[in-house]
Amino acid sequence: MKSSKSKTVFRLIVILLLSTFPCRGQGCVAVRHFSSCLGATLENNLFHTGDLQIGMNYRYFESFRHFRELEEEPDRLANETEVINNAHAWDYSLTYGISPRLYTSITIPFVINTRSSLYEHGREERHTTFSRGLADMRFGLGYWLLNLEKNPNGNMAVGLGMKLPTGNYNASDIFYNVGPEKSSQVRPVDQSIQPGDGGFGITLDFQFYMKVKNNLFTYGGGFYLVNPKEVNGIRTFRETLSPLLENEAIMAVPDQFSIRTGLSYNLSTPFSTSLGARYEGVPVKDIIGGNNGFRRPGNVFSVDPGIDFFKNSMALTLNVPFAIRRERPQSVTDKKTEALTGNPRNGDAAFADYLINFGISYRFTQNKLKLDPALLQEFKN
Repeated sequence: MKSSKSKTVFRLIVILLLSTFPCRGQGCVAVRHFSSCLGATLENNLFHTGDLQIGMNYRYFESFRHFRELEEEPDRLANETEVINNAHAWDYSLTYGISPRLYTSITIPFVINTRSSLYEHGREERHTTFSRGLADMRFGLGYWLLNLEKNPNGNMAVGLGMKLPTGNYNASDIFYNVGPEKSSQVRPVDQSIQPGDGGFGITLDFQFYMKVKNNLFTYGGGFYLVNPKEVNGIRTFRETLSPLLENEAIMAVPDQFSIRTGLSYNLSTPFSTSLGARYEGVPVKDIIGGNNGFRRPGNVFSVDPGIDFFKNSMALTLNVPFAIRRERPQSVTDKKTEALTGNPRNGDAAFADYLINFGISYRFTQNKLKLDPALLQEFKN
């Protein structure tokens, strides 16, 4: 009987936590693909020493709606001058339990990206540029602040990780009508579809869950990526579009952030559903380092529904965030240009309507979750 109750608690908590963690960048030219370095699922609080979990998360979006500040530019679609990004990303993760509260994880990401535009090809013909390959790997440590066996109704973890510049940050393709006499040239693709950013980064993570009442939990999590490096040395050719864009001639290595919270409800033993909110983006200025170079600052606020399935040691998750607020604020270059010319200036960015996140993970363990019977009864009540 005790074993049966333990399994029930195990499944309830895991199902809840599976729906809480995905902190992936919303589909937006301003926000490149990135996720926490501490794995793709949040059930890491259930690790015992020697437990091993493998996982894969797939993400897809298409960005095409242009915004300046909070205002959409519908004429871009009407005139067929919009920029269209299609992004596919696969995060392969490996998480290991050092102890019941301390765990480590490594994530190996791969991407396939396309970008269709007019302005990058002489503003006369629409062409598509392409990038693919290994993106920036990350690894780190996470620690749960409370003992799970004594605190089954809530917990919080903090994490510290590192992002490695393993992704190609100088991926190139053919650009048409940009050379002498409208010839073609091979140039670096846009920053938004570069597999890597060219800098070492530090990630700060947190995640939590708390029981509200029977089968209902609140959850949250997020990360901030600190990129101390200012620029990566890759030319953008934006200065050829206008002398005012001289500051954007080289790609920046910007910070990035994501935060997510909501409620999760256990429908049955193998299924749970969640509804939350997600806020993420690229800031105008970094916490550490300079702010020169080209970046598209932007942020997205989304409604984030999800559904999850857990059976035995396998978990499946699906989240589809829908954007309800999109902002492309003034960049450093915008502010400098406005001060120099006296004329208002705000660049634009293309955002997606929604994002698809699908994850799968499997746990290898020989340990059983053991909780005090009194705590089990309290959990059920």
